[in-house]
Amino acid sequence: MPPAQLDLLADGVVLADHAGIVTALNTVAATWLGVDPTASVGRPLADVLALQDHDGRDWCSLNCPYDGLPTRSAVPEQAWLLPDGTEVLVVARIHRPALDQPVDSVAVSLRSGRGRARLDRERSDLVATVAHELRSPLTGVKGFVQALLNRWDKLNDDQKKLMLTTVSADSDRLSRLIAELLDVARIDTGRLQLYPRPSDAAVLVQRVVDSVVAGTSRPIELTVADGLPEVTVDPDKFAQVVTNLVENAVRHGSGAVRVELSPTGEPEVSGLRLRVEDDGEGISPELRRRVFTKFWKGGVTGGSGLGLYLVNGLVKAHGGTVAIGEADSGGARIDVELPASPD
Repeated sequence: MPPAQLDLLADGVVLADHAGIVTALNTVAATWLGVDPTASVGRPLADVLALQDHDGRDWCSLNCPYDGLPTRSAVPEQAWLLPDGTEVLVVARIHRPALDQPVDSVAVSLRSGRGRARLDRERSDLVATVAHELRSPLTGVKGFVQALLNRWDKLNDDQKKLMLTTVSADSDRLSRLIAELLDVARIDTGRLQLYPRPSDAAVLVQRVVDSVVAGTSRPIELTVADGLPEVTVDPDKFAQVVTNLVENAVRHGSGAVRVELSPTGEPEVSGLRLRVEDDGEGISPELRRRVFTKFWKGGVTGGSGLGLYLVNGLVKAHGGTVAIGEADSGGARIDVELPASPD
């Protein structure tokens, strides 16, 4: 590639010949390394490639690109520090005319470390989110169990039953959170497994609504239209989708929560629509694309920030779609559409 075309690349590039002398470098590399691109040509690679690790060692002396086995063809990606302390990711290709001949040239590529830093932040966010979400139910479980152990003889049966019921509910919450985290990891890696079978969506949704109603004072209205098609879904994953949507409406919305099941594709039924609405402030159009990203949180009512990300992934895995709109009351409206079971 001619030197002028190297400047078209987004990454920094430094080329050296068989003697370790720089033959070309682009503007990006020169800027990052703090050198003059013209004056650097003809200088030793070790002088131009001013990279150090956290122990003060330089790239060339540590990796020795001109030494080693004749089968060596590359230096794997490593994190190095520029002269100003910025981290970059460095990889190199080692070229030989043949295996029995010495190195002919070395091409070093430098890439910004911001992408890796972003991934590190996401991992830190995940750890912090998991720790926060696990701590609350664990605190409840530990507190009630400790109270039962210390005051068993002083508590009546009703008090013991209340404490054990709370412990059971917190344990269920922990189990659900762990299952969600595992599903998120499986979605990210493409290893999510579904066990679909023909299912009655109305029955599954009714169970979820009954369960959520038992734990909130907010009214939840379920409307089921006639002529619903049968859908082929993984019942557990479908229930997980419905639970996340309804609980999200309870947590972040206000007023009544409305859950509707209706056929789509009229007059010929081609699928099923699940609609969940609330009477809250809704989700502004500019934020709707961000809702299904990991760790997105609306409002100040907490949550892991994984619920809607998981909803989107599970619905897509079933061949369906998720859309966000505005309810007639101004609140949020989320529509999930799933294809009907084949005849």
